[in-house]
Amino acid sequence: MTDVAAIDEDSVDPLDFLSDEPPAGDEDGTESSLSMFESDASILFPDQRRCLHALLKHRYLSAERHPDHWQVLLANDDVIRGRLNELFFELFIDRDHQIAFKRQAVSETGDPLPSLLRDVSHTKEETIMMVYLRQRLFSQRQEGEDVVFVDRQTLLDEVADQRPEHTTHRAMDQKRALKAVDGLATAGLLLKTADPDRFRISPIIEILMPVEKLRTLWTWLMEQNGTAQDGDGAGDGSDTDDEEDDEPDLLTELGKDSA
Repeated sequence: MTDVAAIDEDSVDPLDFLSDEPPAGDEDGTESSLSMFESDASILFPDQRRCLHALLKHRYLSAERHPDHWQVLLANDDVIRGRLNELFFELFIDRDHQIAFKRQAVSETGDPLPSLLRDVSHTKEETIMMVYLRQRLFSQRQEGEDVVFVDRQTLLDEVADQRPEHTTHRAMDQKRALKAVDGLATAGLLLKTADPDRFRISPIIEILMPVEKLRTLWTWLMEQNGTAQDGDGAGDGSDTDDEEDDEPDLLTELGKDSA
């Protein structure tokens, strides 16, 4: 028969249950660490919740910009994916580019699902810059450069080149172009460097803007500028025999009829 030690009632503080210290027998505090505020009913660990919050807050996560969240995501992608699914989001993880982002889920029947995303259109200036950034990233990578940079003035010049000849409000156009650069930097498509006028192009642009979407945007830009499409002027075809990649030179291809 096993002896059971008697409890000394005088040694027990009746207010012990109010202590912030983990309960006896739970020295690492694992159980209590799940609660982060009063009446907290979540079953996720704090690092999982912070990762989920970052995915909801930001346009994307990357291993470079969010190393802690990235590691948590890779280790708990099934848990975080499930939480996003509950909000009608899909989780996209590109391990090659080390980028992850949420996107609105689409029902199997095609019926619209509730959305938490704001339907915000990019300005014309932002669209011009994104098309240019996507093409520049592709062309520089074809030359073996993994990290691609662009100057602020280069982007402003690109917008100016796309400006219709009949435009007269040059000062207002310049102001909108400058705002577009800042907007893309805020969105994380342009990554800041030590030089405030020089940016690194985020690889997320390659994922967000596939070739088909670029063709559509390019057509829209030409329509906005009143530029007639000229299939013969899109390219002389001199380098098509050397192009074996599935993704051809974008500015050449985007100028062609997509029909």
